[in-house]
This record gives sequence, structure tokens and C-alpha cells, in this order.
Amino acid sequence: MTKAKLREAENHFEAQGAKDAVVEASGSLKTLSVSLMKIANDIRWLGSGPRCGIGEILIPPVQPGSSIMPGKVNPVIPEAVCQVAAQVMGNDLTITIGGQFGNFELNVMMPVKGHNLLQSIELLARASDVFADKCIRGIKADKKRCEEMIEKSLAMCTSLAPVIGYDSAAKIAKEAYERGKTVREIALEKKVLPAAKLNELLDPWSMTEPGTKK
Repeated sequence: MTKAKLREAENHFEAQGAKDAVVEASGSLKTLSVSLMKIANDIRWLGSGPRCGIGEILIPPVQPGSSIMPGKVNPVIPEAVCQVAAQVMGNDLTITIGGQFGNFELNVMMPVKGHNLLQSIELLARASDVFADKCIRGIKADKKRCEEMIEKSLAMCTSLAPVIGYDSAAKIAKEAYERGKTVREIALEKKVLPAAKLNELLDPWSMTEPGTKK
């Protein structure tokens, strides 16, 4: 039925007393669940908002909205994936403990290990499909919000440091923070460099590419 190539165990005592293959398979599923939780959490945080969160991405509105905050798009799919991942991690712990109970020639915990392994496989398979179809496929970048966050970032002064010096760049960043202005605005006020040169240095796209030695 499975088309899998099966063979008789070389050592029957080992196969009956130890279930290391089940433990190893569960460990692989746990690794997958850790990765999925990381991805789901990133999406959940990056999509938080619409105004008081990070809000750099827009996720598909699967539900009508939040029951207490009208207009908010709840990250229900990423949160469901996180719950699946947590369940699989718990299943793996049970399987790990079960693997230790192969006392002498018989492991008596195969039923719970088999149950948990099959549940983990089913949960992860379904969650992965739903995650891809109902969430990831419809993600869009909020371009206006991203540009706003970049411009307000104090890290913009990093590109100024090689030209005007670290101390001067740090002072600009500190003043920008204290006065609620951008690094660009303070640098222009202080006339540390010509406007054209500042715009060249403070181009965020240039900071996403490898630098070249001059």
C-alpha cells in the first residue's frame, strides 16, 4: 500500500527492545515544527498593526476582524501553526521518553509513540498546506510603511560614519532621537555634507548591497 521498501530487521532483539528510528523520525518532525514556528512568529510580528505594531507586511484577512479592535487583521493562520508546532514538540518529548522505556528486550511504549508520531505527521502536513495557501501566498509588503520605518531608523547614520567619523554620526543619531527627527533632517540642518552627497549616502538601497573598497 505504501510502496515503501521494507526489510526484516537484522537484529530482532534490537528492533523489539529499542525504537530509535521512531525517536529519530520524531526529532526530524520537531526540527520542522521549530522552523515553522519561527517563520509563523516572524509573520505574526511583521504583520502586527495596523498602526501600533510593526506593520511592514499585510497578511490575508482570513477572519472578518478582531472582536475587540475593529479593522485589525488577526494573524489566525500563523497562530494556528504555532499551536501545531507546540503540539508536535510536546509529542516529541513523549516519544523521547517512550524511547527510553525499552527495558531489556521489550519496549512497552510503542502505542503512545506510534500515536504521537502519526498525529505529528498529520498535523504538520495539514498546517503546512493551510499556512502556504491561506497566508504565505497572499502576503504583501506595505511599501509606504516600510519606507517610513527606514527613514525614521537611527541606523541610517551608519553610512555616515565612514565619511564624517563615528563620533559625529553618533551625535547626529542621538539628536535625531531626542528631537523626534530623522537622521537626514538633522544632517541637513547641520550641513555636515552637501545635500546631494547626503542623499547618496542615506539611500537605503545602497545599504542592502555589498560594499566596494575604494
